[in-house]
Amino acid sequence: MPERSKSSSVSNLPLILDIDDFKGDFSFDALFGNLVNELLPSFQEEEADTAGGHGLGGTEALPNGHARASSDAAKFAQGDSIPLFPEVDALLSLFKDSCKELIDLRKQVDGKLYNLKKEVSTQDAKHRKTLTELEKGVDGLFDSFARLDSRISSVGQTAAKIGDHLQSADAQRETASQTIELVKYLMEFNSSPGDLMELSPLFSDDSRVAEAASIAQKLRSFAEEDIARAVPSVVGSATASRGLEVAVANLQEYCNELENRLLSRFDAASQRRELSTMSECAKILSQFNRGSSAMQHYVATRPMFIDVEIMNSDTRLVLGDQGSQASPSNVARGLSSLYKEITDTVRKEAATIMAVFPSPNDVMSILVQRVLEQRVTALLDKLLVKPSLVNPPPMEEGGLLLYLRMLAVAYEKTQELARELRAVGCGDLDVEGLTESLFSSHMDEYPEHEQASLGQLYQAKLDELRAENQNVSDSTGTIGRSKGASVASSHQQISVAVVTEFVRWNEEALTRCTLFSSQPATLAANVKAVFTCLLDQVSQYITDGLERARDSLTEAATMRERFVLGTNLSRRVAAAAASAAEAAAAAGESSFRSFMVAVQRCGSSVAIVQQYFANSISRLLLPVDGAHAASCEEMATAMSSAEGAAYKGLQQCIETVMAEVERLLSAEQKATDYRSPDDGMAPDHRPTNACTRVVAYLSRVLEAAFTALEGLNKQAFLTELGNRLYKGLLNHWQKFTFNPSGGLRLKRDITEYGEFVRSFNAPSVDEKFELLGILANVFIVAPESLSSLFEGTPSIRKDAQRFIQLREDYKSAKLASRLSSLWSGSG
Repeated sequence: MPERSKSSSVSNLPLILDIDDFKGDFSFDALFGNLVNELLPSFQEEEADTAGGHGLGGTEALPNGHARASSDAAKFAQGDSIPLFPEVDALLSLFKDSCKELIDLRKQVDGKLYNLKKEVSTQDAKHRKTLTELEKGVDGLFDSFARLDSRISSVGQTAAKIGDHLQSADAQRETASQTIELVKYLMEFNSSPGDLMELSPLFSDDSRVAEAASIAQKLRSFAEEDIARAVPSVVGSATASRGLEVAVANLQEYCNELENRLLSRFDAASQRRELSTMSECAKILSQFNRGSSAMQHYVATRPMFIDVEIMNSDTRLVLGDQGSQASPSNVARGLSSLYKEITDTVRKEAATIMAVFPSPNDVMSILVQRVLEQRVTALLDKLLVKPSLVNPPPMEEGGLLLYLRMLAVAYEKTQELARELRAVGCGDLDVEGLTESLFSSHMDEYPEHEQASLGQLYQAKLDELRAENQNVSDSTGTIGRSKGASVASSHQQISVAVVTEFVRWNEEALTRCTLFSSQPATLAANVKAVFTCLLDQVSQYITDGLERARDSLTEAATMRERFVLGTNLSRRVAAAAASAAEAAAAAGESSFRSFMVAVQRCGSSVAIVQQYFANSISRLLLPVDGAHAASCEEMATAMSSAEGAAYKGLQQCIETVMAEVERLLSAEQKATDYRSPDDGMAPDHRPTNACTRVVAYLSRVLEAAFTALEGLNKQAFLTELGNRLYKGLLNHWQKFTFNPSGGLRLKRDITEYGEFVRSFNAPSVDEKFELLGILANVFIVAPESLSSLFEGTPSIRKDAQRFIQLREDYKSAKLASRLSSLWSGSG
């Protein structure tokens, strides 16, 4: 930084500025401060004072450090005036000198910059010249390298061609040498037919048998090709080639003899378990028809294919002792054991084959194929004897079901064997397809056998049920036929357990369908056929059961009609008739209960079939378009016959109930019930005995209906029964005459009936019985009040007209003429 003398005459001293002061971290504030600090020593103090506030006594600090009075009057009071900033001249002189020196420094810097630019320009020109010369040199160098690379490539190609020619020449020389040798050997074989005595030692030396086999095959191939080329040629060429025919014959004879010799050596080594010798023979034999004779010979000589005792042991293990009937479970265990033994044997043979044969996969393919086609097929032929559909085996001998179960066990276990053999190794053999072909004759008619088996099971079950029912009937005889209770019990009832058994048969058949059918379309067709059998069986069974229950209702109705007699009877005949009527009523009630049980079990049976369809059948039919919908429609069609029988039976049940209701009303209802004498006693507000009997009977008999029926069926049945009861009561009451007290008794009966039918949950029936209660008022009110009864309910005027005629005072009160205007107005 610049330095100055501490003298006061600062203007006469030169200012010292160094160019180095402007290098590095230059600060103008620092430079300025160093310039003025000597002239303004109070500059920094002023800064401090300004930061601290004003001085004491109302004075102000000046820039030069002196105090100034707070008013201008003080200045004048001092006399002479003092300059406000006395250092300004020194500072101006300092600044002028500094500017001069700065200008001088700039000139120095500008000069140095000029010299440097000039020097840099000179050096840049030299550098550019050097770079240009280097680029020319590098381009020349690249050209030299390119010429060198081209030359090297040309020399390499020439060397490669020379090498190829040398290699080709060597190969030709080798081929020519081999050809000479082959021609020499061929001439030996071409000497005379059947003469193999004059051959070279090569063809009789056991140590060189591999080389002899290779040469013999080459000679044979060459001779056969030459003969093949000569066949379409001219006669002269054919004559020239006849010598090779002799060679071919001799070569064939020699190859056969050599192959037999090798096979004998292979057999001997096999018996001694000399795997190295076996491998050597197999490798040489692979030159003869790719070794097929060796592979076939090895497989054919395995003990499991030639030992009769092994085959008999297979039969005993699976089928048991001769003369005994094998069960599917025993056969399954026998097949598992036998197939495990076969798999272990094949696995052991596979180890030998891998160590001996050059193409082990081909040998394994032949071995596995022989196992399935010979050993397994021989067993299956004894195990599975396809039964006749025309004359199937009887159920005592297992029927068709035994055959199907045996077929399923054999198929499943043989498929497991195929998978095990695939894991052991069987080359390119389609072991799964071959296994399928073993059962092709059985699969062709499988669906027919399955359907026939289900039919056979169904028929056997029906025979069993008939026999059981006959035994019950025979043991019962005529004992216990009091009051006709045995009319219904003598008929066989529907059994949910039997339907469950039908479904169980079908489930088993479905399992076999799934096992035997790999394609979705085939599976769907077989499943549909099997399910159709179930539908037919269940439909026929429950329909027959409902029809038998209907027969009981019909028999009960016949009994009722048989004992309907006239009125003028003796007391003895009347008592007998009443007893017979009671028996017919008991038979009717028993038949009603039996039919309701049949309907309930019918519903349960249909639900079981529907659940089985939803859980098991649907998933197998859905993948095939239309199969599921067709089965649903078929199921609805199959159940329609049962629905028809149920509908007819329910109608008969209503007839049975109404017949008994009418009998009870006719027997129990007295004329005095509704026309009690006016003896001054209080009226009886209890329901009549007939009403009590009818309601008790309905409560008792309809308990079975409430339990058996549900949903819309229950609603429809009870609604129909309620309407019939309403009409029956109306017709019944038309037979009586009513006085006011009898009208009150009738109203009480109607209330009793109405409370009972309310349990039907049939609004239309409830409404009718409510109107009956209103209608009964025609017997209670005075004649002059009758017209006011129908103001709110004009719909009952027609029935009211008939009821009014039943009033005791109808004629005496001349009600006909009195109400004629009312009836004409309603018409």
